[in-house]
Amino acid sequence: MHKQWHGRPARESALEQENTGEAPVPLWSRAAVAMDTDRPIKLAVLLSGSGTTLQNLLDHISARTLNADIRLVIGSRPGLKGIERASAAKVMNFVVDRSAFDDCPQFSKEVFSLCDDAGVDLICLAGWLCMLDLPSKWSGKIMNIHPALLPSFGGKGMFGKRVHQAVLDHGCKVSGCTVHFVDSTYDTGPIILQRTCTVLEDDTAETLAQRVFEEEKIAYPQAIELFRDNRLRVEGRRVRTLDPKS
Repeated sequence: MHKQWHGRPARESALEQENTGEAPVPLWSRAAVAMDTDRPIKLAVLLSGSGTTLQNLLDHISARTLNADIRLVIGSRPGLKGIERASAAKVMNFVVDRSAFDDCPQFSKEVFSLCDDAGVDLICLAGWLCMLDLPSKWSGKIMNIHPALLPSFGGKGMFGKRVHQAVLDHGCKVSGCTVHFVDSTYDTGPIILQRTCTVLEDDTAETLAQRVFEEEKIAYPQAIELFRDNRLRVEGRRVRTLDPKS
């Protein structure tokens, strides 16, 4: 029988977001770490909600359209649907409850210790809403997907329906999603790729979210494959996509 692991004793609490107030740390002076492109990339997925992005990755792996192995799923509080999805897929999972830690560094240490123990190559944030204190060894090896075209409509508190409602309130004609590397602040890391969709005249936050998610389902696996194939090079604020090796 599959077991659910817990990083720390869980306490029921509202989901928390935090910014440490520290200056952003530039992490982008080198190419992505070289990997053996024949083997599946080993992933950790961090989530704070229902796990639809996790399910998308699992579906792509099952369909053999993503050469990856999800070794670990971490949830930021108890009772998450995303952790139920991980258990159903027989993926090792932990709850590291943010409310059980006094500060971001302690919380982050627990999260990254689990990732280290699992031996993963890349950490994928999938609706993860907690600030992390990034160890230098993980620089350039953490991705996030955001349901808007960054740098617009990002930052602390901008997630889920709030993002799509803000897009509509500003009268935008297009929206979409952004996959980016993670740095020390919300939604500010170098952009890997973006996909767009049209904002319709009769859109609601819910209908727009559905169409943006269809683009997310394509974008995240594509970005992971580019990383696995050693085709991403970060140069300052820009991420260059290298040509495939002949």
